[in-house]
Amino acid sequence: MKPKKLALVGCGYLGNIIARAYTDGLLEGYELVGVMSRTRESAQKTAVLAGCKACDTIEELLKLRPDYVAEAASVQTVRDLALKVLGGGAHLVVLSIGAFADAEFYEQVKAAALENGTQVHLASGAIGGFDVLQTISLMAQAEGYSEQAGISTRKGPESLRNTPVFQEELIKARRESTVFDGCAKDAIALFPTKVNVAVATALATTGPQITGVKITSVPGFLGDDHQITAEIKGVKAVVDIYSSTSAIAGWSVVALLRNLISPIAFQ
Repeated sequence: MKPKKLALVGCGYLGNIIARAYTDGLLEGYELVGVMSRTRESAQKTAVLAGCKACDTIEELLKLRPDYVAEAASVQTVRDLALKVLGGGAHLVVLSIGAFADAEFYEQVKAAALENGTQVHLASGAIGGFDVLQTISLMAQAEGYSEQAGISTRKGPESLRNTPVFQEELIKARRESTVFDGCAKDAIALFPTKVNVAVATALATTGPQITGVKITSVPGFLGDDHQITAEIKGVKAVVDIYSSTSAIAGWSVVALLRNLISPIAFQ
């Protein structure tokens, strides 16, 4: 089978996990043809590692005719390149799912994919269980059941630094403290780089304006603990994932890419 051409946007920590997976032979069936990043220097380093071209613009990257473009950069990057990638005939793998909390942008991307015969694949990032969450939502629609869905995240106070909710008192506190309790749409507006998992949950269930999000600061806690719940009459699913490293997000893109071309695919 002819290898699928792959391009990578974002050459930071997560992007380099994908690039190293490629050089280690874990993305057999793909040819990494080009990379792009926020700076030329980081793109060049990854290009040397992977033996491919470093590109300065998305237009230059798309000239390489990739079948898939994998994003491991930022919400703003997704907003900047999604329509161009889909319009250029490539499928888009998105890690920064928070971009789709904007309903208008989400519809624009959906329309572009339909018009160009391309698809957007949402990587699971630091969570999982999209299959069962979508199944429960489908059952709710088909049977006319009401559905409750939400995500509760426990974080160490240091991870909230440089966000609107951070206070030094959180570091010194002896007890847990709820710093946000609302919907996914409001959460991504307040924490644009912190709640991709909340938006992913919302897209798989009741939508960003309805899906509940609760964020708790836990003194001395390291990492993130995400507990997702989706419930309808007769069915309840709870997905609980803890990680002390963001590496799981990069590896989720690798797993997704492998699944896309596997003769036996996990859905």
